[in-house]
Amino acid sequence: MKVVDVDAARWADLATLFGANGAYSGCWCMWWRLSGKEFSANGNAGNRAALTALAETNEPLGLLAYAGGEPVGWASLAPRRDFPRLLRSPVLKLDEPADDSVWSVPCFFIARDRRGTGVASALLQAAVAQAREHGAGSLEGYPTQVDGRAPNAELFTGTPSLFEKAGFAVHKRPATGRRLVVRRAL
Repeated sequence: MKVVDVDAARWADLATLFGANGAYSGCWCMWWRLSGKEFSANGNAGNRAALTALAETNEPLGLLAYAGGEPVGWASLAPRRDFPRLLRSPVLKLDEPADDSVWSVPCFFIARDRRGTGVASALLQAAVAQAREHGAGSLEGYPTQVDGRAPNAELFTGTPSLFEKAGFAVHKRPATGRRLVVRRAL
């Protein structure tokens, strides 16, 4: 499996992976990057345009996994400051001062026929390397704790076991909700 940065040159492959629905319900992986009001107002087309514009900046955006030359998975990856919904979330925001050395990998999208085959693990391993290469001091994730079988749409942030296997530890266990804040020092 090959994992590469997403930029304008890889946009067509990301759009192919996401399909007409923009991954999950027109998200185009903009959920964490926009306020709730902006996200809702954008709809599918606006979220696609917003992600397209980000890809054209060549700023850190995310990673795309390929198998046999076909795009099979995505992980959003950037400094935590690039995800304002995280910074405002009553559940996930941290009490510590803003730290630009902290990067986040807040979501994954894996092609339906490739789920459970190690694509997410490969993406997370590459995210660690990429964040380190950009000078990050640590990488965070926000996995969902599940009891039993959860719908795939609920697992877009990953699972605790995915992060644990990649060397992450619980940094914060919010009192409400099923999400954790996990972190790995780089």
